[in-house]
Amino acid sequence: MAHEQALAELATLLGPRLSRTQAERDLHGQSETWFAPTPPDAVAWPETTAEVSAIVRICAAHQMPLVAWGTGTSLEGHALAAQGGLCLNTSRMNAVLDVLAEDRLAVVQPGVTREALNHDLRATGLFFPVDPGANASLGGMAATRASGTTTVRYGSMRDNVAALEVVLADGRIIRTGSRAAKSASGYDLTALMIGSEGTLGIITELTLRLHGQPEAVSSAVCAFDTLEAAVETVQLTIQMGIPMARIEFVDEAVARVFNAANDAHMPEKPHLLIEFHGSEAGVAEDSRRFGEVVAEMGGADFQWATSTEDRNRLWKMRHAAYTSCLAARPGCMGLVTDICVPISRLAEAVAQTRADIAAEGLTGPILGHVGDGNFHAILLLDRNDPDEFKRAKRVAGKMAERALAMGGTITGEHGIGLGKRGLMAAEHGQGWQVMGAIKAALDPQGILNPGKLVPQPGDDA
Repeated sequence: MAHEQALAELATLLGPRLSRTQAERDLHGQSETWFAPTPPDAVAWPETTAEVSAIVRICAAHQMPLVAWGTGTSLEGHALAAQGGLCLNTSRMNAVLDVLAEDRLAVVQPGVTREALNHDLRATGLFFPVDPGANASLGGMAATRASGTTTVRYGSMRDNVAALEVVLADGRIIRTGSRAAKSASGYDLTALMIGSEGTLGIITELTLRLHGQPEAVSSAVCAFDTLEAAVETVQLTIQMGIPMARIEFVDEAVARVFNAANDAHMPEKPHLLIEFHGSEAGVAEDSRRFGEVVAEMGGADFQWATSTEDRNRLWKMRHAAYTSCLAARPGCMGLVTDICVPISRLAEAVAQTRADIAAEGLTGPILGHVGDGNFHAILLLDRNDPDEFKRAKRVAGKMAERALAMGGTITGEHGIGLGKRGLMAAEHGQGWQVMGAIKAALDPQGILNPGKLVPQPGDDA
C-alpha cells in the first residue's frame, strides 16, 4: 500500500513519464548476462536534477526502493530492481551542458553516452577517452567506475571525472569536486561516489576531463604460438617505456569466433591487438620499436591497420566479442566474469583459468586488457542445464580466489552488483563492513539500489 501511494504521487509529478506497463517493466528487468528477470514496479524518466530530487524524496517518504538505470549494459546485475520499487531511467537527461575547451573539461548530464559526447567534441580537437566497449551512459560509467580498452594510457573513470552533482537518499543535492586540476580540500566525495553503483546517491551531472585528439593513430594485430609469449611481449613493451593507447589479448577460441563472425582470417592462436596515439613521428617510432619486440618474442602474422576504416573494423570486432561469442553457441547465455592481477602473474592466472574451464567441461573464451592485468572469461552456458551453471560458478569462484592469492582483485572493471557481492568479504575483510557503515550513514533506510555491493544483515566480514 505504501508503494501504491508513492507511485500515485510520482504519477502526479511526472505524468506520462511514469510507466507501469508490463512491457516497460520487463524491458527494465533484463540483464546482459545470466541473472533472472526482476521487473521493477514502475519506470520513471526524469529530465532535471530537481525532478530526481523530488522523486527520491517521495521514495524516501514511503521507503520504496529506487534503482538508477543508464543503458542497462552492466554485467553483474547492477541495475536490476532486485527488491522491486522504482527504476529511474536517466536517458532523457542527455544534454552536453558545457564544453570548456581551454580547461579540457566537459559538463554533461548522466544520460549522455560516451559516443554522443565524442560526436559533440569532434570540432574541438578534444575527446573523452574511457571506452568500455558498449555505448554506455556516462552516469552509469561513473557509478560503476568503468574502464576498458584505453585504460592502459588514459586511465579509468576514476581518473577522468573531476566533479559530480549527486542527489542523496533524502533528496539533498550536493556537488563534489571542482574544475581545478587538483584539490586538498576535505574528503574526496567524488571518488566515493565513483564506483558506488548507485548505492550512495544518484548522479545527475558530471564534469569530465578531456584529452587532445591524437595527431596520428596506428593499430596492429599479431599472433603468438603461446599465451606466455604474448603476455611477455606486453611486459617487455611496458618495461621499455613504449606508450600504448590500447593493448588487448584474445585467446585462440576468440580468434576462431572472430573468423566466423567477421571473416577475419586470423590464425587460431593467441593474439595481441594494439594501438598507438601521438604525433606522426612518435607513432611511427613506437610502432617500429614494438615491431622489434614482437619479432624478438616470436610473434607472427603482424598486420598494421593504419587507415581509419581498418582501425574501426578491428576495434568494432573487439568490442563485439561478447555478442560474437554468444552467437558461436546459439541459444546460450553468458556468465561473464573478470579478475585483475599484477601483470607479472597474468599469464599464470590465464593459464590456470583455462585449465579450470577445461576441467569443468565448459566452453569459455578468454580475452582482456593485458596492459593492466585485467581479463575476462566468457562462459557460454545452456540455459536449460543447471549443472553447467553450477560448474561455471565454480570456475568463477576459483578465478576470484586466485586473483586474491596473487595480490589482485575479484573484479577489474565489471564491478560487484548482485553477482560478486558474496566475494567482497574475502577481498576486503573488515573494510567491507566500513563500506556498509558509509552506506548506512548516507542511506539509513537502504532505499538506493538495495541488495547490491555492500553487506546485508547476516553477512559476516
